[in-house]
Amino acid sequence: MRKGIQRYYCKACEKYFQNEYKYKAYNLDINRMLKQLLKESCSVRGISRVLNISCGTVLSRMLKISKQIAIPYFNKLGCKFEIDEMWSFIGNKKNVTWITYALERETKTIIDFFVGRKTTENIKPLINKLLLLQPKRIYTDKLNIYPALIPKAIHKRFQYCTNKIERMNLNLRTHIKRLSRKTICFSRNKVYLEAHLRIYFWG
Repeated sequence: MRKGIQRYYCKACEKYFQNEYKYKAYNLDINRMLKQLLKESCSVRGISRVLNISCGTVLSRMLKISKQIAIPYFNKLGCKFEIDEMWSFIGNKKNVTWITYALERETKTIIDFFVGRKTTENIKPLINKLLLLQPKRIYTDKLNIYPALIPKAIHKRFQYCTNKIERMNLNLRTHIKRLSRKTICFSRNKVYLEAHLRIYFWG
């Protein structure tokens, strides 16, 4: 007996075990509840308090869950897509970063995303992934990088053409605490922001 808790010895596997564990992170529902709370504007410290587990465990579980999530295979040709960027920051408010992602208009499926600067090198892989799907239209804002990457015949830029993805931006800022414009919550590292987005988009 250790710390007043009865422990048992298994002769088959030669290991000790307990009937009940006080540390809640071993509960089978913890991962499911963690995913739900991440999508409902809960901060890491808030999740830690609700689930009665440490902040470090919340972060490590978030990374583990995100690595198990595969990007959905989208193979429908001839669709219409919207691309947009939204700003956030990592570490402090002076370190601004951008989240760029593509959304299929009809189903609102997120095709892919990346976190980083708005440069041709960063945006090109996302555009190439869309071009493989032989899109009917690609709608963007007036960022000057897009015309050089998207064929003129399918590229459209005009007012209200990105309404659906702009609405998704609003959902992201509402449902993800670290993306709220006025908040004390923020991503300390890029990997945590990417993990949170993977869980929100495809988890």
